[in-house]
Amino acid sequence: MFVDSHCHLDFGASDADLSAVLDRARAVGVERFVTVGTNRAEFPEVVRLSEAYADVFCALGIHPHEAEKVGEEISAKELVDISAHQKIIGIGEAGLDYFYDNTPKEAQERVFREHIRASILSGLPLIIHTRDAEEDTIRILSEERKGHEKELKGVFHCYSSNKELAAFGQEIDFYFSFSGMLTFKKSDNVRDIAQDIALDRLLVETDAPYLAPEPFRGKKCEPAYVVHTAKCLADVKGLPIDMLEKATTENFFRLFKKVKAP
Repeated sequence: MFVDSHCHLDFGASDADLSAVLDRARAVGVERFVTVGTNRAEFPEVVRLSEAYADVFCALGIHPHEAEKVGEEISAKELVDISAHQKIIGIGEAGLDYFYDNTPKEAQERVFREHIRASILSGLPLIIHTRDAEEDTIRILSEERKGHEKELKGVFHCYSSNKELAAFGQEIDFYFSFSGMLTFKKSDNVRDIAQDIALDRLLVETDAPYLAPEPFRGKKCEPAYVVHTAKCLADVKGLPIDMLEKATTENFFRLFKKVKAP
């Protein structure tokens, strides 16, 4: 059993197309899917999809690129209230993205802090998007988790950051999810970091419809392709694929406790 721990099933697919996409994933052993909302406009559709399929769950948050847009302000309390829904299993994705200079850092930080607080209050794991913002990510998490070390759990999704953040994340018992980026020829740095992360902290994802792994790079990504990322991760760790499959699936259920293991 594989889990696609982070995808965007609402991005552009009709219901008929999506049913076919999910069937192709199930055919190769993918049995759980987490579809992730990144702005308020997406929230209703993301929740609807999770309600429509027994094996689809969701998480809701404000992506850092959306943080300053009109109507995207959100409080920790509102996030906690929304996340009471039985199919909402995580808070986010939220975080910091300094790769593109299209959202003020102050707005990103303010919204990120609200998501961290919501995670602590709700007990749901935090799904973090961070890019070229390692120092501030460490600083903000360190400040917000003070006094709440046991309550704050989460995952760095689509991990491609540096070794310093990876070391910090392991110190605070966070998880690390790897996408198709792991398979790219120029991703030696990502593979080096994955090699050093403990097996009981690893997840796999597609971030579909983005970042299709080799040999599908350049095509629209879909959840079935998570198996290729898992195979690459197993090779990086020097493990048989069935051991990597078992570990990442167990890790998923350990982190996302609202999802009942079969």
